Amino acid sequence: MTSKQRAYLKSLAMKIDPIFRIGKDISPELIEGVREAIDARELIKIAVLQNCMDDPKEVAQTLAERTRSEVVQVIGKKIVLYKESRDHKKIQLPK
Repeated sequence: MTSKQRAYLKSLAMKIDPIFRIGKDISPELIEGVREAIDARELIKIAVLQNCMDDPKEVAQTLAERTRSEVVQVIGKKIVLYKESRDHKKIQLPK
């Protein structure tokens, strides 16, 4: 992903609300929910709650690996993930 594409995705992510909140652990059910949401939406935002002792950057990397997506950004306790959809393409990335 180029820096121009990342900047475009960041601008889109500013307008969306987190659809998941991560607490103490990353469960298989959470991973499956994130995978389904990212397949349907391409770009999602996730909030890491205060009771989560893990570093949000580590949580983002773990989620990205397990869902085969890319980390767009981690700001504070907010994570933005992106995965291009083959079937339901909604976001056209700049070249």
